[in-house]
Amino acid sequence: MIEVAAAVIQRADGRFLLAQRPPGKIYAGYWEFPGGKIEAGEPAERALARELHEELGIDVRTVYPWITREYVYPHGHVRLNFFRVLEWAGEPHPREDQAIAWQALEAPSVSPMLPANAPVLASLALAHEYAITDAGHLGPARMLAALERRLEHGLKLVQVREPDLDPGQREAFTAQVLGLAHRYGCKVLTKTPAPGADGVHYTAVELMRVAQRPHGLAAASCHTREELERAMALELDFAVLGPVLEKRGAAALGWARFGEIAQGASIPVYAIGGLTPADMARAWRAGAHGVAMIRGAWSESA
Repeated sequence: MIEVAAAVIQRADGRFLLAQRPPGKIYAGYWEFPGGKIEAGEPAERALARELHEELGIDVRTVYPWITREYVYPHGHVRLNFFRVLEWAGEPHPREDQAIAWQALEAPSVSPMLPANAPVLASLALAHEYAITDAGHLGPARMLAALERRLEHGLKLVQVREPDLDPGQREAFTAQVLGLAHRYGCKVLTKTPAPGADGVHYTAVELMRVAQRPHGLAAASCHTREELERAMALELDFAVLGPVLEKRGAAALGWARFGEIAQGASIPVYAIGGLTPADMARAWRAGAHGVAMIRGAWSESA
């Protein structure tokens, strides 16, 4: 296994940096996320900092663990340990005869990409907040008003989860959410397939019964490493892991245990359970892609 530390160097405007492999290297001319091999016994984060200084002349300031992807190339089996780098000192510039380019998430312009890196773009494009509707508590009218307020401020990923509404109410509410969210370019997942929905979110019990992933976005709730492994085996788009801090009738994992379960996951993992937008940086430090929230998503401060 060839261990590699790879960096998603991302600016405040969302653009991320890719580097082109120079002549003389395997896959010369292909584009990839910057990084390099991890030496024996070297912590991955330290290897990343070393490689970015050598390749791009920058010093890492803020870095978060993210996802881990494996790929079998003709020359070897590679495990890419991805980190998100959000703060650094110095202006990235090529120091090893490679080309570099800042790319927009919605329309990357360079090609070809290394096969191991291309699927990472879909994960990177996922919003950092996953908001879950709460019409059973707020009432459908208040919930829709709160949703529109959040959509106006850039909310891009929502799950309709309304166990307390009767089937007819839930169907009507879901249709209203879909119409409203799609006007703002927000993707919507539902608990069961619904006309116009962008995907499905499985419960942990359903996850263990699913034979193959459906079309469209697919996600699942997880509470254990076994469940997360199942979500990874199905190649779901992401998983939601918790409860981290609180949930009625369930023991909280805490951040340390969350990090242990999520470590090395090949798909993005959202933290859930008593969280607010203020917990985002803490979630990133634990290896989460972002936070999933019910009450925290609809408070006036969100």
